[in-house]
Amino acid sequence: MQEPLTLSDAERRMILTLRNMPDSPLRDRVLRLVEDVLAFARNPRCHEMQADGVPCERPEADCDQCQVVTALLATLEGRVPRG
Repeated sequence: MQEPLTLSDAERRMILTLRNMPDSPLRDRVLRLVEDVLAFARNPRCHEMQADGVPCERPEADCDQCQVVTALLATLEGRVPRG
């Protein structure tokens, strides 16, 4: 039996917002985009990927500091209207 999943307030808001969207191609597209952004942030595929699979030229770098991920997020933040 699985243990109950504990969510933060932010996680709960995201799930409820998605669930409150009517079924539509737009909802499907939003879901795919969110899933893709989360997967990319979790495991960035930087253009500097080396043959040994290290995600960038600086294997000692913290992935949170990855310039490719932060640049993508900055682009999205700048383009999404705040409501």
